[in-house]
Amino acid sequence: MFDCAIIGTGPAGISAALNLKIHNKNFLWLGNRDLSEKVTKAEKISNYPGFPDADGATLNAAFRRQIDAMGIGITDRMVTAVYPMGGHYALAAGADFYEAKTLILATGVAATGVLPGETAFLGRGVSYCATCDGGLYRKKTVAVISSNPRFAHEVSFLCELADTVYFFPTYRGENPKAENLRMPDARPREIIGEQRVTALSLSDGSTLPVDGVFCLRDAVSLATLLPGLACENGHIVVDRDMKTNLPGVFAAGDCTGRPYQYTKAVGEGNVAAHSVIKALS
Repeated sequence: MFDCAIIGTGPAGISAALNLKIHNKNFLWLGNRDLSEKVTKAEKISNYPGFPDADGATLNAAFRRQIDAMGIGITDRMVTAVYPMGGHYALAAGADFYEAKTLILATGVAATGVLPGETAFLGRGVSYCATCDGGLYRKKTVAVISSNPRFAHEVSFLCELADTVYFFPTYRGENPKAENLRMPDARPREIIGEQRVTALSLSDGSTLPVDGVFCLRDAVSLATLLPGLACENGHIVVDRDMKTNLPGVFAAGDCTGRPYQYTKAVGEGNVAAHSVIKALS
C-alpha cells in the first residue's frame, strides 16, 4: 500500500513528486517516463522563473536531471480506472493493479474529446486497454482509435488476436502494419449499439460493424477515470488546498482548469503534495 499515487508526469506531477520525495513519503508515480510531450514541443517559454526564453526541450531536460538526481522512479503505465475501496483507492494500469491511501491527479487535459457513446458503452464493448481486454475479441472485429504512436505495440497485439482491426490514428507518423489491419479514410463519429457495441458510425455517413472499440489515448476522460469525481466544464473541481470532493483525492495542473501554464501547474503540484502530507499525518 502506497501513501500516495501520482497520476501524470507533466509539471504538476513533477512538482508533487519532488515534494513527496523530500518528505520521505512512500509514493507511486504513474505516467510517461519521457515526461510531458506538450512541454518538450514548446518552442519558447518566457514566464518560467530561472529559464528566460528557454524552449520546452531545455526545460524538460532540467526536470529530468532533477528527478534522476533525487532517485525518483516513474512507472510507465497509463491509468485507465480508479476504484474507491473504502479508505483507500485501487488503480488499474494495464494488467496491473496498485493501491494507495491518497491520490494526486495531474492528468492534464485530453487533446481529443470523448466520442458519443464512449462513456455509455465502457465495459460493454469500449475499452482503454488492449492488454487487459484484447483476449475478449479473439477472432472478432474491433476498431482502434489511437492518439499516440507509443500505443503501437497494443495495436499490434490486437492484430494478433482479432480477425480484423480497423485503425484510426489521430496523429501523423508511422503506423503498425499487419495483414488484418485496415485504415479507413473516414473518421469515427459515434459508437453505437444496444446492450453492447455493435458498430462505429463514420464521418462519411457509413456504419462499420464492430464487436469492440479500443480508445488508446494519452489521457482517459475525467468522467470515466474515477466514479463520483466532481467536474465542471471538463475540469476537476478543487479548493485552494487542491482537494477534490472525494476524500484523499487531490488534483493539480491543467486538469483543474485554466490558465494552462507550467508555472501554475508547478505551484498546484506543490500545494497538492503538502495537502497529501497533512492528510497522512
